[in-house]
Amino acid sequence: MSKRIKNILFDLDGTLTNSKVGIINSILYALKKMNINEDNINELDTFLGPPLHLSFKNRYHLSDDLTDKAITYYREYFSDKGLFENSLYPGVAYLLEFLVSEKYQLFLATSKPTVYAEKILKHFKLDKYFTAIVGSNLDNSHSDKTEIISSVLTRYNLKAEQSVMIGDRKFDIVGAKNNALQSIGVTYGFGSLEELNLHEPEFMANDCSELQALIMN
Repeated sequence: MSKRIKNILFDLDGTLTNSKVGIINSILYALKKMNINEDNINELDTFLGPPLHLSFKNRYHLSDDLTDKAITYYREYFSDKGLFENSLYPGVAYLLEFLVSEKYQLFLATSKPTVYAEKILKHFKLDKYFTAIVGSNLDNSHSDKTEIISSVLTRYNLKAEQSVMIGDRKFDIVGAKNNALQSIGVTYGFGSLEELNLHEPEFMANDCSELQALIMN
């Protein structure tokens, strides 16, 4: 990777934390409240990564009002319990500490609402490593990853050629390309290897050790 890289943008779900249990439980809670039957729970993995309103709307063919209602129920569970049904991927804390010690600026760029992302990083004592945490709004606006990455670059006056996006889904890779950033796809998260290969990140990493080696090379 280029030695010009100074700024590292990280996705959250599937990149820093394994949030699957909390997200799925929050979805099931919302579906129960909405009286929606889900016969293929394994397929709910498709919710891991995209903006939440798109996933609810597309999978269950909901109107805008019903989508908003489903998200309200989702957040009833998520804000109380689902938020913390979560774990760090191996080596994440060490990697972040190392990168900060090497004078990289770290930013969180997530489609999750900023208020939840802040609580999660604080819970895992990772917030101290980040210059800024940038996510979506609770009204579901500002949830597109291209928009979020652009916001990070603009707000903090970062040069695209000095920045890299790290994430596990196509949204991270496409968002990086749309902002002229290099990207690293991580294979241990929620996106498949096929999905990542299809969208052609500049680099791939199987774990945090490989991420560190890529950044430092």
